[in-house]
Amino acid sequence: MKNKIIRKLFLGFIQIHILYHADKEPIYGTWMMKELEEHGYKISPGTLYPLLKRMEEEELLSKAEKNIDGRIIKLYKTTEIGQEVLKEATEKAAELFHEIKTKGDNNDSI
Repeated sequence: MKNKIIRKLFLGFIQIHILYHADKEPIYGTWMMKELEEHGYKISPGTLYPLLKRMEEEELLSKAEKNIDGRIIKLYKTTEIGQEVLKEATEKAAELFHEIKTKGDNNDSI
């Protein structure tokens, strides 16, 4: 049960991470998997690619295809809606982390 809850929470973090990088420059799946792994997220292609597709369907990402050495690479970029979601998520995350840090520093109990 604990692992299922943590996975669900981390999936949200992963989506924010994807939006963040796709806002800086176009990303592709293999690169994103490596980037996420550097931050401790183990995600399989069977999880990442459907997630990218769903984010595209939700209009958070746009997709372009590019032929590189005879291979078609799908490049994803944050859309205007994705930028708005990223901005709001960043603000909410900063507020939450500040609250967690402040309460942790004060050791307040309820």
